[in-house]
Amino acid sequence: MANLVIDIGNSRIKVAIFNDRQLIKQESITKLTLDYLQHLLSTHQLTNTIVSSVKRDEEFEFENLLKQETSYLKFSTALKTSINNKYKGIYTLGLDRFAGIIGAQTLFPNTNCLVIDAGTCITYDALDTQSIYYGGSISPGLHMRLNALHTFTGKLPLVDLDEQFIDWEGYDTRSSILSGVVNGAVSEIVGFIKKYSSRYLNLQIILCGGDANFFDTRLKNSIFAHALKIEPHLVLIGLNEVIHQHND
Repeated sequence: MANLVIDIGNSRIKVAIFNDRQLIKQESITKLTLDYLQHLLSTHQLTNTIVSSVKRDEEFEFENLLKQETSYLKFSTALKTSINNKYKGIYTLGLDRFAGIIGAQTLFPNTNCLVIDAGTCITYDALDTQSIYYGGSISPGLHMRLNALHTFTGKLPLVDLDEQFIDWEGYDTRSSILSGVVNGAVSEIVGFIKKYSSRYLNLQIILCGGDANFFDTRLKNSIFAHALKIEPHLVLIGLNEVIHQHND
């Protein structure tokens, strides 16, 4: 059974093909076209498709094509899944956050998990051993913090993220901004991990998102390093699992 998974984000579109639960192809693109989808359909024997889109007010342009060629599923937080979702107002819960939680349960069943998705925002979402999800936290991501310092002040420059920056203190305006943003975000993540670790025993920490590797290198020497795992395809894994649960 080959599944097509499409995750439409704010700036990028992630496309993956799974053979059952094995990821066999993954691409990140800026625009989804009819030719691209027809190529996937002609070169892979696709049985199922799931589409998740943050653009809630827009109809997925190629929905009819995928409905004709595959068993089509539009992902939403209202779908019945194996997660006991206690989030108030489930329709306001971000689709990527919910899919990430399902992905965590898929990879680490019956385990206390903390999903840290470090992208445009940094989100923190925990799932307990009973697959109960209560909610989480949303914080500005690295680039958002850098942009905010420039946008909402009169003189601070717009500073690009320097992935090699490791200093604790800044020695000029640029390095002071990087110090505040980078060290502030790392300290925030460590603080959240400590809080959740005090609440959940044997906590498995899963990092995903575009800045996951950036934070992973800065958490290598922390006391939580042994419980830390990077899974760049966590959301895609969760969406693929929804197909399996929907077909069972």
